[in-house]
Parts: sequence; structure tokens; C-alpha cells
Amino acid sequence: MIYTITLNPALDKQYHVSELVPNTVLRASSIKLDYGGKGFNIARMLAVYGVECTALGFVGGHTGDVLCRGLTEIGIRTDFVRIQGETRTNISAISDTNDGYIKINEPGPTVSTDETKELLQKVKNLIQPDDWWVLAGSIPYGVPVDIYAQLILLINQGGAKAVLDSSGEAFRIGCTAKPFLIKPNLDELADIAEMNGSDIQNVRKAIAKMHQMGINNIILSAGKEQAICSDGTHQWIGVPPHIVEVNPIGAGDAMLASVVYRLSTNKTLLDAFQWGLAAGSAAANLAGTMMPESQKIGELLNQIMIREV
Repeated sequence: MIYTITLNPALDKQYHVSELVPNTVLRASSIKLDYGGKGFNIARMLAVYGVECTALGFVGGHTGDVLCRGLTEIGIRTDFVRIQGETRTNISAISDTNDGYIKINEPGPTVSTDETKELLQKVKNLIQPDDWWVLAGSIPYGVPVDIYAQLILLINQGGAKAVLDSSGEAFRIGCTAKPFLIKPNLDELADIAEMNGSDIQNVRKAIAKMHQMGINNIILSAGKEQAICSDGTHQWIGVPPHIVEVNPIGAGDAMLASVVYRLSTNKTLLDAFQWGLAAGSAAANLAGTMMPESQKIGELLNQIMIREV
């Protein structure tokens, strides 16, 4: 079984307007609703592969109800902790006539100590050996900054595998708990490993430092042009195929979901890396946060260029 944990989900509302004009009433020509959260994107990508997945996290209030119903309607199984606060709503307005936009993200609810304890207990009760747990995204107010480290320790003790994709202090502390795999970008790697430059030699030194912390596997997003994969013994640079980028949002989630999918079926890390690159490229070629079809991913697989360093 694969689980995702999204601690700070959101209902994303996107309004299309003819023009962004200040100090006036803007009328939307269309409205798009998305269920925002890295874990949800990952679950949707796994569904494309026909893989069973359960999404966990915190939801509350009317917005939380809308989010739960919406996820169920698109086939994502959920097992949330209900909180007293209201799940956040993020608003964006996009101009139909140019590339301008306005985006407003709510701060989100404050999660109580008891609600956090409930989530930890829920995870502890669910853990089974060889399951996969993907911990992704930011943390809401009230949740301790070491929450990912706490979750990873529980998952490791239960014989399951933890995958971490976050940022900031929560990510740094989470890495100290030795997740099975992490997916940082260059800025996050530099922050944790105190990297002095982004050239390949400094990147390799930083990756080695992460392995010394006890992290088995690292997939590094190094911009649009390449990614790096390392298992502590081998390192590969992967160059994705050239695509027409439509919307890169969600591409990293499609990549990580594909990596976890392949690893969960006992494929090699290199195989998983190739699939991740293909899926991320296919997702970036789509509008919104749509997930690509497996056929499209398969078509891009042969266009991935990988070399060992």
C-alpha cells in the first residue's frame, strides 16, 4: 500500500478574467477548482498507473468537506484527521489577454496538539512492513516543526519506507530521521548540506553529505534541464526530453509518484528515475495540474538521456 500525507491542503480556485484592472469589479469568464496538495497530486498520478493509494492529512470546516467530497469523486481514498479550523482556500485571477495574474494564498488553520497527536496515532496504527509513505508539502500553524521527523521515525520502526519532499526547517529536521528517499531542489540541498556552489563537484559533495546522514536515495531537481539521482554508490544525471512547457506546477509530483510506483514494484532506482523524468516532462506539457496518461509517459521514456557520473 502507498500512503500520502498532506498536512496543509488547500482548495484552489482559479478565475479567468478578460483583463486585470485595479479598483474595479472583475467578472470571471470561467472558474477552475483544484484540490491543492502535493500528496493529492501524487495520489492522482498513482491512480493513472492503477495503484491503490490512501491520502492522509488535516481537513476542517466547510472547505474541508468540499475537498473530501471532491477527492472521493475523482477516486482518491482518504483517511483525514478532522480539525476545528477551516481548511484554507487559495485564490488566483488570470488574465485572458496577457500573462498577468494575481494569487492570494490563505495562511491556513492552526492545528492543535491533540489533533497532531491523533494524526501520529493514526499513522502508527496503519503502518505495515514494506508499505510506502510519501510525506510532502508545507506544514500548518501549530504543528511542530519536527513533525516529519516524528513521522519518519514511526514509519522506519514499522518496517515501511518514508519518502520526503518538503522545504525549510521541517525538511531539514526530517532528513535527520533518515527517510528512505528525498527529493530536494538545488536551493533545499544547499540549505541542508551547506553547499558552496551549484557546479557539479559541489553538488556531488553535498549529495555525499546527505548520504552520510543516513539517507539511502536522493533525487535532485536541478532545474528544467536536468536532474540527478544517487543511491550512495552510483550517481546518474538525467536530461528530460524537450517539450513545450504549458504548466510546470505538479510536474515534480508526477515525477515523485512515478518513482515511488516503480520502486514499490521492486524496480531499480535507475528505472524509477527514468520513469520519473518521463512523467514529470509529460505533466509539464499539460494545462493546470492534470496528470499525464501512462501511454504518453511510455512514449517519452526512450527520449530520456541518462549518464553515470
